[in-house]
Amino acid sequence: MDQPPPEPSPRLPRPALPVRGDIIIADPRWHAVAPAATRLIARALALTNCPATVILSDDRTVKRLNGRDRGRNKPTNVLTYEAPPEIILALGTILREARAAQRSPAHHLAHLVIHGALHLAGHDHDHAGDAIRMERLESRLLAHLKIPNPWKPPS
Repeated sequence: MDQPPPEPSPRLPRPALPVRGDIIIADPRWHAVAPAATRLIARALALTNCPATVILSDDRTVKRLNGRDRGRNKPTNVLTYEAPPEIILALGTILREARAAQRSPAHHLAHLVIHGALHLAGHDHDHAGDAIRMERLESRLLAHLKIPNPWKPPS
């Protein structure tokens, strides 16, 4: 004789968290510059709902990619790629920019991860109005991470 189907469990399964990309520390010097980088990046990606892989790299690698893919033979702070979604960051450039802006490297890193994630979501800053909208959105997202507005001078 067939048995009746089991009673449904009173507990519903929890929904799976959205899949996130990996965080790859390609240049080990990042460990000394931003010891909590992995946690900070994961929080920034979750906040922006961005599934990108983030690669913490060096200026030489970013310069090579920037030359190959954008025709600019110099390093830049962040490169984004849509397929697969990747955000690649250059250590030396980020350190120089953070020092010049009197900001912590970790805060600048979080800002650039959010900046890259917004690019992947279709935001851009080619025109003044677009740049202002993107800067405001970056500021609001950084505030959720308790990171000061990068567009205001340090106090």
